[in-house]
Amino acid sequence: MIRINNFRIIARLDIKNEYVIKGIHLEGLRKVGNPYELACKYYQDGADEIILNDTVASLYGRNNLFDVLKKSCEKVFIPIIIGGGLRSLADVEAALEAGADRVFINTGLIKNPKLIIDITKRYGSQCLSCSIEAKALTSKKWSVYYDCGREDSQLDAMEWIKQVQDLGVGEILLTSIDNEGTKNGFEIPLYEAASKVAHIPIIASGGAGRIEHIISMFKSGLVRGIALASILHYNISTISDIKKELIN
Repeated sequence: MIRINNFRIIARLDIKNEYVIKGIHLEGLRKVGNPYELACKYYQDGADEIILNDTVASLYGRNNLFDVLKKSCEKVFIPIIIGGGLRSLADVEAALEAGADRVFINTGLIKNPKLIIDITKRYGSQCLSCSIEAKALTSKKWSVYYDCGREDSQLDAMEWIKQVQDLGVGEILLTSIDNEGTKNGFEIPLYEAASKVAHIPIIASGGAGRIEHIISMFKSGLVRGIALASILHYNISTISDIKKELIN
């Protein structure tokens, strides 16, 4: 497998019911494929990690991806990160037992920040990523949303990053709601601001539509990896081609 220093190329699968879905600004979702088949495809093409996200789990208080996770683990031998509807230590334990290498949580941490301490005390900070869905209020200020971008928490994104890293999370999965699904590129000011307050790895998500967008983010040094969806799901580019371009 090709690796580019410590920079990770991650395939992000947002899942609703039995299908991988994709939208714009986390809305207008359309079906794009089978999660197990796409996980295997992206693994074979050189992904460093796979994200499985149950997009409606927070609404119903459950995660339906454990079967997909268990099946994927039979043929996918890279880290799989699972999220959506995880609200307790028992939920995290179930995810890890099903085969997840770590979990990412958004809504559950907003509603109960103490959960960070409980999880990291039991499993270590490397087990937990905080998912942050950020929407711009001004050119220098972002609000944190939850329930897959449906609800505004009224939390300032940079202050929330400081809080969760102080409580012990190991990584930030930072999604730009404004750029998500647009294929117009990453929201660079968001990651510039986040990099100034975060001393833990940041993974960028939302906006990649061309290899040039990924190269620019890689060269910026602002993040430790990128989570890709549209550019892969719509066959705009492949992970192997992206890595070749990054090496060049």
